Amino acid sequence: MNNTITYEFPLNERIRVFIRLEQLFQQFGHFSAGATVADKRAAISALLDIMSIFRRNDLKSEVLKELDRNTKVLGKMAHNEGIDADKLENILAEAAFISKNLYAVTGKIGMNVMESDLFQSITQRSSIPGGTCSFDLPEYHHWLEQDAAYCRKDLELWSNPFNDIRTAIALVLNLIRHSNSPTEEVAAAGFFQFTPDRNQTFQLLKVSLDKSLPCFAEISGGKHRCTIRFMVPPEDDKRPTQSPDDIPFQLTCCLF
Repeated sequence: MNNTITYEFPLNERIRVFIRLEQLFQQFGHFSAGATVADKRAAISALLDIMSIFRRNDLKSEVLKELDRNTKVLGKMAHNEGIDADKLENILAEAAFISKNLYAVTGKIGMNVMESDLFQSITQRSSIPGGTCSFDLPEYHHWLEQDAAYCRKDLELWSNPFNDIRTAIALVLNLIRHSNSPTEEVAAAGFFQFTPDRNQTFQLLKVSLDKSLPCFAEISGGKHRCTIRFMVPPEDDKRPTQSPDDIPFQLTCCLF
């Protein structure tokens, strides 16, 4: 069992959006496998959030840029000592396959989902708090009451356009998260501040600490200076306070 909890802090907007999408894809995958009405509603809610992010961002272009950059970096590592050549070749092949699929897509990814009258109705009513009740959308109520296999088929159809992006984001984030080794640090009286190496393009910070410690990591900053405060949750409704204790933790500056 993993006895640590890890907090991540993206250092640029691209990785911030990727992590948000990763979380939504995980939620969608979890709830779309469920059989209850609550599961189906939660899956639809996650899918609506995914579509909202896609409408606001040119994610196809962002993902292709990141895949291209990663491929170049990996290509330069091919002849380094200690590199697993077979694993590297598999990653490069996967990146090339995803890129080819994404280049073949025309128009905004996933927007063809709106061709479904049912999904379009759900989207329109979802902006209203509680706006998808049975008296608002009887067709949606009927859909929710169908058996799990029937609903799962529709959910798969609606989510299929996002599959290549989902795989690409998982690949990119996995490479970033494992791009560096952690260092052992101590936050004196719950406070730690450092200046990242300006010669390195860090994309993500990871702060890991033992779950038994009664505090959480609050991370702020950017490329030039980063601050980590370990905060103690309040026992009442007041604000969290900074821990007075020295907190040992692991810090990983991910730069891939």
